[in-house]
Amino acid sequence: MGGGPAGATLSAFVAMQNRKVVLLERERFPRYQIGESLLPATVHGICMMLGVSQELKNANFTRKLGGTFRWGRNPKPWTFSFGSSSLMAGSTSYAYQVERSKFDHILLENAKRKGVDVREQHTVKEVLVEDGRIVGVTYVDHEGREAAIKARYVADASGNTSRISEKLGERVYSKFFQNVALFGYFLNGKRLPPPNHGNILSAAFDNGWFWYIPLSDTLTSVGVVLARQYAEKLKDGYEAALMHFIDKCAIIKEYLSNATRVTEGQYGELRVRKDYSYCNSKFWGPGAVLVGDAACFIDPVFSSGVHLATYSALLAARSINTCLGGEIDEPRCFEEFENRYKREFSNFYQFLLAFYDMHQDEESYFWTARKVLNTEEKANEAFIRLVGGVSSSGEPLYGSADEFFAAREGIGGVFQRATGGQQASDDGPRVDRSKFDPSAFMGDLMHEVIQVQAQAQGKRFVRAPLFEGGLVPSEDGFYWCLPQ
Repeated sequence: MGGGPAGATLSAFVAMQNRKVVLLERERFPRYQIGESLLPATVHGICMMLGVSQELKNANFTRKLGGTFRWGRNPKPWTFSFGSSSLMAGSTSYAYQVERSKFDHILLENAKRKGVDVREQHTVKEVLVEDGRIVGVTYVDHEGREAAIKARYVADASGNTSRISEKLGERVYSKFFQNVALFGYFLNGKRLPPPNHGNILSAAFDNGWFWYIPLSDTLTSVGVVLARQYAEKLKDGYEAALMHFIDKCAIIKEYLSNATRVTEGQYGELRVRKDYSYCNSKFWGPGAVLVGDAACFIDPVFSSGVHLATYSALLAARSINTCLGGEIDEPRCFEEFENRYKREFSNFYQFLLAFYDMHQDEESYFWTARKVLNTEEKANEAFIRLVGGVSSSGEPLYGSADEFFAAREGIGGVFQRATGGQQASDDGPRVDRSKFDPSAFMGDLMHEVIQVQAQAQGKRFVRAPLFEGGLVPSEDGFYWCLPQ
């Protein structure tokens, strides 16, 4: 269900093992989608395994070497480079800024070539359940005809409109990230100085932060992320509101001083999205699995959307392939999927909490409400249990809630000192700023998934279980295996 990066990736990885796969997508591709900034593990790991590396290169997408931030107390922008991390260094230490209409179409067409029966303009209506197991769906095709289809497994990659998530558990929302994004596209905006001219620029200001993504030499995606309290300004009209917030952020105002907003075609509309981060209490059930945004969603500041979508698709494909092969039982395969996906989501969540805490502005509601030890967030125990990694049996996988907060507080202190923020409290960890590298920190954050990138390139990678009693990926990366 769903033909975006999660659905196209999962379906291709299962079809590549000679399985029959049907993909139902409600729209006709190419179609517009937000989320244009990718990470190296997607480009050089997942996409290499899918066999689309050359197509991405031929598409002439903008190369990004890292990210540039005007964040924290330091008024000067700072940059992290993928190449300065030992885990991401080398010829593949870059990613792309992509027009999602083109990128997603490449992945969907690739799924077709891999043998997936892709049916566009097919809308799923109901989920079929027999004896507590999801066994298929009903749908309406492009001519309005209703039909049903049954399958051994149903994968929901339909995004935040998931029809299966509520059947598997409860969607729990974070009280920390309750933001609204207003965004559009501009022509002839300014670029960062080389070699960082392809980087995403993230710029904080009193009311929130902006993203500024160079999609080509002339086209730029620009969006402002606001607390919902500031969304009242949107009642003045999207155009007036966007210009109002641009005027309040000095660096974005400068970069757009000679630019014009696109007003026609797929980029001509100003759009609003509620970026309310959430996580489902269960990512799978008998016969069904949630991937990408159907399972969880996190604030977009570190461009993790497509990464989490395609990474979860790979994990789910391993589980499905292994179960269909009859090698390992279903609960063990899908618990491995859920634990690993939840772990990656948790890593980003903790990292982003610390990153937000770096911008200490006590006169701004947006930033004071997002301090790491904010009492409202600390009271949000249900969400903390989810992103902190509590297993289905109630046992914590990655530490207690208290440890969760203690770890974030330390990370926040590191970032404050590294980027010119306020000095952390005396009881916080002492860190030598000269030895702190945000790029290396980012590499450590994604350590496990970067193994996928190494595997795709035929390099040696660690095949050790992440959890006690856990599974390991096969040599080719398409199955789960018992550890040796």
